[in-house]
Amino acid sequence: MNLRSRFPLLVSQPDLVFLDTAASSQRVDVALEAVDKYYREMNANVHRGLYPMSEQATEAYESVRGVVQQFLNAGDEREVVFTRGTTESLNLVAHGYGKQVLQKGDEILISVMEHHSHLVPWQMVAEETGAELVFVGLDEVGNLDMDALHGAMTDRTKVVAVTGLSNTLGTVVDLKQIAEWAHDVGAVVSVDGAQMAAHFPVNVQELDVDFFAFSSHKVYGPTGAGVLWAKREHLDLMEPIMGGGGMIREVHMASSTWNDVPWKFEAGTPSIAQVLGMGVALEFLMEIGMEKVEVHDRELMEYALSQLDQLSFVRVLGPGNADQQSGVISFEVDGVHPHDVSAI
Repeated sequence: MNLRSRFPLLVSQPDLVFLDTAASSQRVDVALEAVDKYYREMNANVHRGLYPMSEQATEAYESVRGVVQQFLNAGDEREVVFTRGTTESLNLVAHGYGKQVLQKGDEILISVMEHHSHLVPWQMVAEETGAELVFVGLDEVGNLDMDALHGAMTDRTKVVAVTGLSNTLGTVVDLKQIAEWAHDVGAVVSVDGAQMAAHFPVNVQELDVDFFAFSSHKVYGPTGAGVLWAKREHLDLMEPIMGGGGMIREVHMASSTWNDVPWKFEAGTPSIAQVLGMGVALEFLMEIGMEKVEVHDRELMEYALSQLDQLSFVRVLGPGNADQQSGVISFEVDGVHPHDVSAI
């Protein structure tokens, strides 16, 4: 299967070896075609019109929820909220859910590996609600310190915020175990799945996490689209963090009532073309098979680590083995500034 040929930029630059997918992946051909087709053949707003082209666009847009449901093995496509990316998704969890449940003295348990998009929103909510951030560190090799995490969970713990796969160390996190522990103390688990979604099969029902966020541009789709999946009972409890068209049921001069889940969280004209591109990108991955993606990633990781291990002047940061690491390798070179290594 010649997958490189499915990426137009890589075809146009045959000598390019692209090593920055953790920041943003290249775009698969079908995603680009879906974006182009929308603008050329059904460029109309969704949820707003009764004329055929608008209904066609709405039907195509809404069908992507079913694709995401299949990709995540979610129980209900109405648990799928479309956002502009992981950052917006995690802000929606923090501000839409956190502000409803957190109060002074409550604790938000968070790992030191978290991306800014999973740290800063909880910092903001903690300051507003009086809740406290409790940080969990890493063990000596770069794995999440599971014993410390479990030991830090108390009846004051209301939220556990953790990545599924570190964007810096490539550390793989045991989400299923964390969810079991968290639920034992009555806490919910918020997962930054931006990296994980591209590297492993994700089954949110089996993992039993409460929130899972990822971005289109990390799974070979366009920028400007993403997903928040959440258990229905949490979505029902949450308040929208943006107001505008599409998210309301009734509007009066002094008050409004919200639309049903998930549309109450999707104010304004959405990223229609980008969502359509995301949908076909996810279908592309499912056609390959995420199990095959995981095996291929593992082979690349084993090879890369073995080659780096032969260089005495290189030190790998993180777990350093393919059982506990995926997708990313961080390393340092003796006596050389990392900016210089990067530039070369």
